[in-house]
Amino acid sequence: MHACSFRARLTLLALGALLLGGCASRGPSPAPQLVSAPAAAEYAVPASPAFSSLVASRRASVVDIGTLSIGRPGRDAVGEDVDPEFEPWLDFYSPFARPLAASARISQIRDLASGVVLSSDGLILTAAHVVASADEIRVRLDDGRIYFARVVGIDRPTDVGLLKIDAKDLVPAPIGDSATLSPGDWVAAIGAPFGFHGSVTAGVVSAVDRFIGAAGVPYIQTDVAINPGSSGSPLFNSRGEVVALNSLIYSGSGGYMGLSFSVPINVAMKVAAELEASGHVRRARIGAEFQEVTPALAQAFGMSEAAGALVVRVEPRGPAQAAGLKRGDVVTAFDGVAIGRFTDLLQRIAAQPPRSRHGLDVWRQGGPVPVWVVLSESAPEESALRPETSDDWADGLGLTLGDLPPAQRAQFGIDGGLMVRDAVGAARSEGLRPGDLIVALNEMRMDSVEDFRRAASKTLPGRPVALLVMRDRRLVYVAVRRADTAAAAGRTRPR
Repeated sequence: MHACSFRARLTLLALGALLLGGCASRGPSPAPQLVSAPAAAEYAVPASPAFSSLVASRRASVVDIGTLSIGRPGRDAVGEDVDPEFEPWLDFYSPFARPLAASARISQIRDLASGVVLSSDGLILTAAHVVASADEIRVRLDDGRIYFARVVGIDRPTDVGLLKIDAKDLVPAPIGDSATLSPGDWVAAIGAPFGFHGSVTAGVVSAVDRFIGAAGVPYIQTDVAINPGSSGSPLFNSRGEVVALNSLIYSGSGGYMGLSFSVPINVAMKVAAELEASGHVRRARIGAEFQEVTPALAQAFGMSEAAGALVVRVEPRGPAQAAGLKRGDVVTAFDGVAIGRFTDLLQRIAAQPPRSRHGLDVWRQGGPVPVWVVLSESAPEESALRPETSDDWADGLGLTLGDLPPAQRAQFGIDGGLMVRDAVGAARSEGLRPGDLIVALNEMRMDSVEDFRRAASKTLPGRPVALLVMRDRRLVYVAVRRADTAAAAGRTRPR
């Protein structure tokens, strides 16, 4: 059976005809012209864009991100500690980055993500839900170099995180305008799904301004294949400009099912600018939860049209309660501007400065009621990642260590201990790895990096030391021989 040209098929389908004979894929005979050329052009399908040149020129701007969380499970839902005004439906949301293996140990939970270079001196844009609770973050560049990263700031409502690495002469990605995207536009993602570096997937924009639940983010919906490890990867338009940051998928299995959602780059860059300036985003809040007004609900509340934001919960001692808002009220206007969907109200509130005063038109018990509200400020996000300090120290054993936070000491039932951030050379040869805890050196308990520094300085080059190591809540002594070059100990970074 001969194959038909796609254009001829579309032409015949448009006319409601059935092609019985087929048109040859080879030979001089042209496809039959059943309509005039101008009419046929209306059904022409544009050629799909060639992304090979885009990938070649943009891969250097995309990074792989690996995180390590010590002694606690990874977050499996974005709702924890998220402002309920902006919280997505938990049964809808499926974060990309989850613990990679079912056998992952409680003492070291690893996640994968991706990111995009914003500046030549090491600013990296990524997804907040991956890095927010990490104890260690490593960034791998396209050329293979690896750096520890510190968290500049995170913003869970928009799922935007900003990292910084000590690198120079990086290649920033060109930033586009997400407001110019339309359904049907071609887009491509470059990331590291399941750790496969530099993977490229392409598709089209399915919808814009897609609001999910009560999240106040106008997501861009695409059919670009996104999988675990792709969180924070950039979405490029056909000109090679970043137009969004991949954030969510719709999934019943945890994997890609044809629906992906991305934070518009216009939103992400605004958030990133605030994170760089102050470490957090100043966002106004009203202290209430809202839902859509359906035609049936409008009829039940005696409204003439289905519009506005229906109040379903009022937070105790919040701005909404102080203003007199009640459950069952419908906010129909904000500062005189009509509210069509409840997400319109969320966006209007988010755009206001904290402690500003605003007028609300409210429908209550069959009639309009004016309400004045003074918005408060959302509490800033804090990352669990300990910032890098001079406490990190590399010794002649091949260990890079950091102090263990008190909360994790309590969790493991120990009153001291150091976290292994990197293990190379002799330490790695003896089986030590990131995530292990050093409880003692010989018979000396280790309470701080300074304790380890003093104890290690008293050992002789070439002589082994006994390290009491905790892994999976089990303790074992490991003998590690100190190198003769230990005197040159200093602060290092993995290559």
